[in-house]
Amino acid sequence: MTPELSIIITVLNERENISPLVRKLKYDLSGIDYEVIFVDDGSTDGTPRAIRKIADERITLIELRKNYGQSTAMTAGIHHATGRYVALLDGDLQNDSSDIPFMLDKLKSEDWDVVAGNRKDRQDGFILRKIPSRVANYFIRKFTGVHIKDYGCTLKIFKKEIADDLGLYGEMHRFIPVLAKLQGASIVQVDVKHHPRKYGQSKYGLGRTFRVMSDLITMIFFRKYIQKPMHLFGTLGFIMFSIGLITNIYLLVLKMMGHDIWGKPLLILGLLLLLGGIQLITLGFLAEISIRIYFEAGNKKTYQIRRIVHGQEKSLEYH
Repeated sequence: MTPELSIIITVLNERENISPLVRKLKYDLSGIDYEVIFVDDGSTDGTPRAIRKIADERITLIELRKNYGQSTAMTAGIHHATGRYVALLDGDLQNDSSDIPFMLDKLKSEDWDVVAGNRKDRQDGFILRKIPSRVANYFIRKFTGVHIKDYGCTLKIFKKEIADDLGLYGEMHRFIPVLAKLQGASIVQVDVKHHPRKYGQSKYGLGRTFRVMSDLITMIFFRKYIQKPMHLFGTLGFIMFSIGLITNIYLLVLKMMGHDIWGKPLLILGLLLLLGGIQLITLGFLAEISIRIYFEAGNKKTYQIRRIVHGQEKSLEYH
């Protein structure tokens, strides 16, 4: 029987959090027909063993062969979800599963496609977590036009068809609202509870900000130019051509006046920077498009599964 809600929880070295998390899910979601899909992203502390130990008929464990990253782990969970709705939840107990019933009801009663959480009273370090997050959130809002307060909150609920078409690659999980908006999804954000981490260590730091900013460039391209790339490349090409034409006319005038222009820094540096910049930017965008075509058109996956365990089954499915 198809459950109403699939809860996807990606975990990496969260062994101590598993048991209290499962107990809290059972208490908070007692009135909902749900399944829990744990995706272990290459844990080395015995997390999969802890999940198998307490698994029941509602719990499925997907063990990835190595650490692929949170976005890929989420994709694996979404591919195996069977519910009409999909919820994303962190495995560190900082998100509160008691917010899920309210979010699910809001999504259904008001017919939203996505209900995203906003950590109103975030319980994280100010310098290493809050400041980088605020900087990243500001730039994402500024350049994508999708005005969500908290992009970094994992707790979100989707209609299944929206989750299936997100196309999460690399480290794109922070941009889920933007990816959903590209599908034309309606999104609302609600305040949710947030708790300090009790067990284990955070997997995030200042280095994440630089990865987010790199991914933001890609998101700007896909948000604004995926259906009209010539508006980007044509504009850049025209600007570059105009600058080059003006530069060459200037150098031609100098040549006609008897000056030797060969070897001038203006000529060499200008050509190298313009041609090198255009080639690098173009190659980067073409590579992104090629990767998406390769995986989506060929129905290929960006991960490999070691095994899938359904509830307390003894037999394992190897992939």
